[in-house]
Amino acid sequence: MEVAPPWTPEELTGRLRAVSAERYHDRHPFNVRMHEGALTPEEVRRWIANRFHYQRHIPVKDALILAKFDDPALRRGWLRRIRDHDGERDGEGGIERWLRLGEAAGLDRGQLTDASRVLPGVRLAVDGYVNFCRLSPALDAVAASLTELSAPDLMRTRIAAFEKHYPWLDRAGLDYFRTRVGQGGRDGQEALALVLAWARTREEQERAVAALAFKCDVLWSLLDAVDRGAGGER
Repeated sequence: MEVAPPWTPEELTGRLRAVSAERYHDRHPFNVRMHEGALTPEEVRRWIANRFHYQRHIPVKDALILAKFDDPALRRGWLRRIRDHDGERDGEGGIERWLRLGEAAGLDRGQLTDASRVLPGVRLAVDGYVNFCRLSPALDAVAASLTELSAPDLMRTRIAAFEKHYPWLDRAGLDYFRTRVGQGGRDGQEALALVLAWARTREEQERAVAALAFKCDVLWSLLDAVDRGAGGER
């Protein structure tokens, strides 16, 4: 059987970006309603509480990816992602900023950290992503993180939407989104460079595209659960 030739770096980049353009969760009806200002305060709080379950697992999945790297320089570089979310010390990092977002929306930290509001569908989506990063080769796990390429634009849209439509939410709580504009763009470009360097055969390239599509499905499924909302809060 004839083996298909690999795509050029430009072709692979185009295919990866096409996946994000078509399947990224900015198109999800819940996000669309959020950015149009159509969510109720309880819907905003439900999203914050459930998305926190994803946020708190970001450094976990990054630790699993880091453990796959043989190169110390790669490990040092990827370690920065864990520090970005966990912080260098208590009171710092992306997880702390998300907790402050919850407080700005009227949620107690305990309502976030005890996971009592996490919906079953959100648990399944997050577990699926963490296990994917645990079990997959480094190429696939890194490729799945390429949703970060779309994150800066989403963060800018979200900041503007919250400032315009949700005046009841303390503006200090938006610091997470502001910080991720720069971090997401930087991380996405670094991950893209790794994928382009590692995915040399057509089979490897197709795996990278499939991994990104899977991650888009994870984020979409998470919002499906939040949008339905019933059956998980206890």
